[in-house]
Amino acid sequence: MELGNLARITTDPVYDPSKPLTAFDRFWCRFINDPRDLPFIYLCLQITFILIPLAVVLFVMGDPPWWAYAGYYVLLFGIFLSPFILMLHNTCHRTLFKPRFRWANNYIPWVLGPFFGETPDTYYAHHIGMHHPENNLEDDLSTTMPYQRDSAGHFLLYFLRFFFGIFYELTAYVLRRRRMKLLRRMMRGELVYWAVVIALMVFNLQAALLVFVVPLVMTRFLMMAGNWGQHAFIDPADPGNCYLNSITCINCRYNRTSFNDGYHISHHLKPNLHWTEHPLVFERERQTYAREGALVFEGIDFFQVWAALMAKRYDWLARHVVHLDENNQGLDETVALLKRRTRKFPSVRDSIAPTGARTA
Repeated sequence: MELGNLARITTDPVYDPSKPLTAFDRFWCRFINDPRDLPFIYLCLQITFILIPLAVVLFVMGDPPWWAYAGYYVLLFGIFLSPFILMLHNTCHRTLFKPRFRWANNYIPWVLGPFFGETPDTYYAHHIGMHHPENNLEDDLSTTMPYQRDSAGHFLLYFLRFFFGIFYELTAYVLRRRRMKLLRRMMRGELVYWAVVIALMVFNLQAALLVFVVPLVMTRFLMMAGNWGQHAFIDPADPGNCYLNSITCINCRYNRTSFNDGYHISHHLKPNLHWTEHPLVFERERQTYAREGALVFEGIDFFQVWAALMAKRYDWLARHVVHLDENNQGLDETVALLKRRTRKFPSVRDSIAPTGARTA
């Protein structure tokens, strides 16, 4: 896509201060830090009063028919999973409730999270405590640098390492940095989660496996696929540059359902930027993106990027690249660029010293 076609404002959601608040909105605004986060309240209520009661029914029914679990999974994976994960992500960066109601900030990771395969506070420890400080470089436990990023085999190794090793690697990482409070927080979440799940297995093994363990496996797979897509195209000449180790996805359904998660470059540059501001910041800094050589895709999301890479559909990916400068590359040149930036390299020491924009 050429710059001329992007002369409009992006279609991704931004906050409209002129939209009147309902009485219900105003009630919740007494408790939350930012009225722009009211969608999180509504999502929490939907999960609490729709999904969780259905999970309880699956436990008390004993041996429900297969279609009961199928319907539950349609709601869990088809409707609620992606918005929930990105709500969790945003509320890790910016707490939802005001300081005098800080106890309520535990509701999302501790009460809702386990139904989505998220062990309490492990995501916070990994994402806030490790991933952002390390910025996908070699000390990042989820770095994509040493993998060939269009290889299904390499992705499988990446996922298996994360799935079976992340708890031990993250524990060692936190210990090396002497972040004992974060370690206690992570350990408490893991131990409580598995203690509760094991107790529920005694009550109803089938329901415990299908309601809690299957989502854990699926969610961790999807999160690794998403991270792979976010950090698939790295310039080995400057892998610490957020413009060159991350991508941005604009004008896609994913941004409308998942709180503008597609703006991954600006998220690494400004981790605490509010989710409604990302499209505006992107529009304002478009020329910087062009000058830095950032990769921007339109109409697709990170999971589609991942799937296309697994199928080596560089031509399809290239057609979704937004050319931000006036010297638009042809399809073949764009494909060559994408292929060049998916090549594995083991460390920053094997590349030119990074000089570009770093994470905040």
